[in-house]
Amino acid sequence: MSDWHHQSIEEVLAALGSDAKQGLSAAEARERLNRYGPNELVERGRKSPWQILWEQISSTLVVVLIVAAVISALLGDYKDAVAILAIVVLNAVLGFRQEYQAEQAMAALKKLAVPKVRVRRDGHVQEISARELVPGDIILLEAGNLVPADGRLISSANLRVEEATLTGESEPVSKRAEVTVEANAALGDRRNMVYMGTVVTYGHGEAVVTATGMETELGRIADMLQTVENEPTPLQRRLDQLGRRLALVALAIVVVIFGLGVLRGEDLRLMMLTAVSLAVAAVPEGLPAVVTIALALGAQRMLKRRALIRKLPAVETLGSVTVICSDKTGTLTENRMTVTVLDVVGERIDLTERLSRERAGTFSVAEAAPGPVQPALSLLLAGAALCNDAVVEPANEGDGERFRMVGDPTEGALAVAAARAGLLKGKLEELSPRVAEVPFDSARKRMTTVHKRPPAETPVPESLRPLWDQVDLAGAPPYIAFTKGALDSLLQVTTRVWAGDHVEPLDEEYRQRIVAAHDELAQNGMRVLGVAFRGMEEPPADGAVQEVEQELIFVGLVAMIDPPRPEVKAAVETCRNAGIRPMMITGDHPLTARHIAQELGIGDGKRLLTGQDLEQLSPEELDQAVREVSIFARVAPEHKLHIVQALQRQKELVAMTGDGVNDAPALKQADIGVAMGITGTDVAKEAADMVLQDDNFATIVAAVEEGRTIYDNIRKFIRFLLSCNSGEIWVMLLAPFVGMPLPLLPLQILWMNLITDGLPALALGVEPAEPDVMRRPPYPPSEGIFSRGLGWDVIWIGLVLGLAPLGLGYYYWQAGDPAWQTMLFTTLVLSQMALAIGVRSERESIFRIGLLSNRPMVGAVLLTIVLQLAVVYVPFARTFFETEPLDAQHLLMSLAVCTLPLWCVELEKWLFRRRRRGGDTKTAATS
Repeated sequence: MSDWHHQSIEEVLAALGSDAKQGLSAAEARERLNRYGPNELVERGRKSPWQILWEQISSTLVVVLIVAAVISALLGDYKDAVAILAIVVLNAVLGFRQEYQAEQAMAALKKLAVPKVRVRRDGHVQEISARELVPGDIILLEAGNLVPADGRLISSANLRVEEATLTGESEPVSKRAEVTVEANAALGDRRNMVYMGTVVTYGHGEAVVTATGMETELGRIADMLQTVENEPTPLQRRLDQLGRRLALVALAIVVVIFGLGVLRGEDLRLMMLTAVSLAVAAVPEGLPAVVTIALALGAQRMLKRRALIRKLPAVETLGSVTVICSDKTGTLTENRMTVTVLDVVGERIDLTERLSRERAGTFSVAEAAPGPVQPALSLLLAGAALCNDAVVEPANEGDGERFRMVGDPTEGALAVAAARAGLLKGKLEELSPRVAEVPFDSARKRMTTVHKRPPAETPVPESLRPLWDQVDLAGAPPYIAFTKGALDSLLQVTTRVWAGDHVEPLDEEYRQRIVAAHDELAQNGMRVLGVAFRGMEEPPADGAVQEVEQELIFVGLVAMIDPPRPEVKAAVETCRNAGIRPMMITGDHPLTARHIAQELGIGDGKRLLTGQDLEQLSPEELDQAVREVSIFARVAPEHKLHIVQALQRQKELVAMTGDGVNDAPALKQADIGVAMGITGTDVAKEAADMVLQDDNFATIVAAVEEGRTIYDNIRKFIRFLLSCNSGEIWVMLLAPFVGMPLPLLPLQILWMNLITDGLPALALGVEPAEPDVMRRPPYPPSEGIFSRGLGWDVIWIGLVLGLAPLGLGYYYWQAGDPAWQTMLFTTLVLSQMALAIGVRSERESIFRIGLLSNRPMVGAVLLTIVLQLAVVYVPFARTFFETEPLDAQHLLMSLAVCTLPLWCVELEKWLFRRRRRGGDTKTAATS
């Protein structure tokens, strides 16, 4: 049954077999738990371990390696077969481990998110895990609670629930148990229902659980989302394309080398092994493992920067992002309403500078100490704190905040502002206890509380004295009523104004001044509330609104806003320098969105579209709009999806943030879905590629920088690996044309690939970021692996890498030196080490960035040289690899020749820098 909202309370309780006063019995609850299962979302879309493993071994590169290993085994070369398979297994283990750990991390996050809930069973209120809830349970809800299941309200008192996770509506919704709703009412209009994953922001109530787990509205959407297929990332597409090309190259090499050998009369088995070995040399077998390790290390570095990567390829995709679409609340802002302006007749205080200094830790203890407060401001803050249901206490040491708040965010902001001025809410209530109240309702837009004035003999702290001793309350009545609310509502019941230290009539001049101050603050995107008061001789009767809210004395305005995070402005500037366009997409008010965007530098601060505007646009007009507009306000979650699709039609690579269930389609659609770790729902996290553990926009920018660095490093070790393999192929192809015998044995080729494709390539994977990594536009996601000259580099560097050792080997072969093959073999290995040092930066000289700026590379090069010397001088290894010992002259000659690739690469980089400087000079001269 799904029309619970259309039934009366009695009908719902009867249908569920529950009792509002007693709840379910323990035995009945156990039976229903067995019948309905735990109250949790089922991860039907989670990959099994076998699926993860299959993905690691089914790529084109890995399949080519497996085929080469099988051929080697069939030819009886078990050593080569084992060496190749060891690399395949290493790659599979590393990739499996990282992705499986990410899946487990998400499961752990979900368990941590399971709340405790108060439930009535056997006539008693108990606290149990939300997982144990069953249909028919009676749950107790109060401000701050996460609603643990879908339920029909059976009682409510000023209950308001924030349902943005389901409906996208940013303002809390008033709930009433006694109403019934049309059967076909939309989810957001079901005012007598509460839904799993929403949050109680105000009041309290009781509800009978109508659905749990996957039967809830949250579960229904989760089930649909988990059937959506993921698109391959740019890196996955690039590597798959590379794998297919290299497979064709490997096949061609097998045919050519085997054919040349047969024509020269070489042994067929030896030529087949050599051809297979060269095919393996053409395929960088270390590439899958190195890419996986680089991504895994990048994911670990991102985790330290508060970003959990759920899917490894997303690490690199971040580096290609061209647009970041961010929500406002909590991501660009602190998600904490803060009072920034106090306005009383004749005086306005802007607290923005003080608040920013407090956040930066530059606000002194002396400045923070409470002191005498101007009487009108004291009255304004005290009234805002007393007419208030939030709880504010001094924060625990080490919390990083001076005060801790529980309750409605707006009321908490008012109470914290008073506390910052020394007017602690608890102390105010102790001196002047509440004796009556008129609760807020949406029709009046006001709330009033009545307080008893402290007796004359009661000692009053100095910071509170302006309230009682310095303010003449028209004869010092025994009771005082404070009212706060929307200004238009408040002015309807106000007849006088507090003018500093006395009362004056609220004439037209005062009214215009107050309205103008309100409008100015509202235009800056702030939420503005007014505060008024009146004295009373006796407390009012319950609910006597007319008696209390009349002939009030207006005190002043309190303006508040959810302020931008201090670090976000610099992060937005970094985005702009990096050629990334930041966009704000929020459900908040357009004025607030524009104000925050202007403060942060998002968009031009002028053009803005609302969800209502978007509804009027055709797809073509929307495509044009997303090219020109960077601020979208009052949007529903489905609008986010349309904006992402429009951007993708412009060939943009989009990162999208979100936290609600209805954000999940946009997160899935985006190239990088970014879920909020603190406020995000499980469904949003499941749909995302990355989870921000601090909900901070600056963390996304840090992750983009990491992604760019990783992609740069992947290109570096692809350039290195393919150039090395190209050099080996040139040696094998050119040697027969100069009459040389087989220059390298199959095992020597595999050894070179093992030691050069391994540690040096891994060291390139941890190369620090290039100096300009966030000062250049993102590279097009459609570009191939061999773009920007990489393909040409592989050919010419490979030719240098092959010709220099081949020439040296030819010289010693012609001289009849038996160590000629060992000289060629060793020089080729050392040349590859010199190349590894040279390609550490694409454009900067290695002598500028420093040899020790990548210590793992120093270690990898030294270890590789030691291993190669062991192959040459250790008797067992010499026999195994068929090498000859080299004397000092041989070594010096080898060392001299092996540096040639390094000097060639450095020359290329110097020419590039010279051309760029010339271009910059020419541009400056013309401008």
